[in-house]
Amino acid sequence: MRTDSRRGFATRAIHSGYDPLAHGGALAPPIYQTATFTFPSAEAGAARFAGDDPGYFYSRIANPTLRLLETRVADLEGGTEAIAFASGMGAITATLWTLLRPGDEIVADQTLYGCTYAFLQHGLAAFGIRVRFVDMADSARLEASIGPATRVVYCESPANPNMRLVDLRRAAALCRRSGVRLVVDNTYCTPYLQRPLELGAHVVVHSATKYLNGHGDVTAGVAVCAERELAEQIRLKGLKDMTGAVLSPHDAGLVLRGLKTLPLRMERHCDNAQAVASLLAGHRAVQAVHYPGQPGFAQHDLACKQMRRFGGMVAFELRGGVAAGRRFLNALELVQRAVSLGDAESLAQHPASMTHATYEPEVRRASGISDGLVRFSAGLEDADDLLADVRRALDVADAAAS
Repeated sequence: MRTDSRRGFATRAIHSGYDPLAHGGALAPPIYQTATFTFPSAEAGAARFAGDDPGYFYSRIANPTLRLLETRVADLEGGTEAIAFASGMGAITATLWTLLRPGDEIVADQTLYGCTYAFLQHGLAAFGIRVRFVDMADSARLEASIGPATRVVYCESPANPNMRLVDLRRAAALCRRSGVRLVVDNTYCTPYLQRPLELGAHVVVHSATKYLNGHGDVTAGVAVCAERELAEQIRLKGLKDMTGAVLSPHDAGLVLRGLKTLPLRMERHCDNAQAVASLLAGHRAVQAVHYPGQPGFAQHDLACKQMRRFGGMVAFELRGGVAAGRRFLNALELVQRAVSLGDAESLAQHPASMTHATYEPEVRRASGISDGLVRFSAGLEDADDLLADVRRALDVADAAAS
């Protein structure tokens, strides 16, 4: 079945790119669990290696199961081409290794996932690439930071973990005016809630480990490009030669399975996150709540413009700082203490000592990641059960602080 942008999102998440009758009638796409592919002749093998024959020859380059996943995610994001990877960091590193050379500059938002920050600050910088961190929530600062050597602007929106937003349409316009590539991590939103390519970005990256898969049993990543030529560069350089971060066919099949329920799951994630944010905002133990769906959120109007709904992630700070946050986490019973996000299970963690421990303490605090910040991934549980667990843990934290 060919992709058809006239069909709805849920229909495409289930059907895009796959015709059962072309695969023996198999309703579920087959998993091509093979490392290599045979050739009908020596000449055919040479033609495939030369790029004259589009057939498969080695799964590090391409595989039919991965190809279906790439086709489907590209369709959902509104891109022309996608590349699958073994992790979200594989997608990020392969993309940036392709786009950057020694002497180039990358401008990045000051608030990023901890491993992304570490790759930029301690990885790229060690190879002669200048990394400049700026507050991209301020478009004027971003514009002032783009210079002659800038080749890439990179951000997350919402940012992990404090939910800050970047005006993606404005950032894309600035980048295109300057001849710079805009790369956006869309993991928090998925294409169901936000499509940065439609706002002007050049590349979108995902940790498909999270919402795209949605079941906590895979590590995977994907990069989606607005330009086919750029995607092929990332595949043949960033994936094949620089990182080798190849996704297994079995894991690609699991992500394809997860995509079929993405719209249903995202609606429930959003419902539960909104309910948790409202509970937090009304509890005396809570000092601040960071959720784009709250009218008091500083960038609520921007969220309404560029997001379909407000996502399944909530960040908040308790009165009493780190000690109160730990009491809250330790009092949870239904919600699991774990990193990652986007799973069926609700998860909570402490960024300063876990996912964002790679930040230098002073840089982390300047980036809006306080010592007492708690990151909450709202799962798919019944809302009443989830709220009861959060309320009871808040009460425990509040009682100990009194």
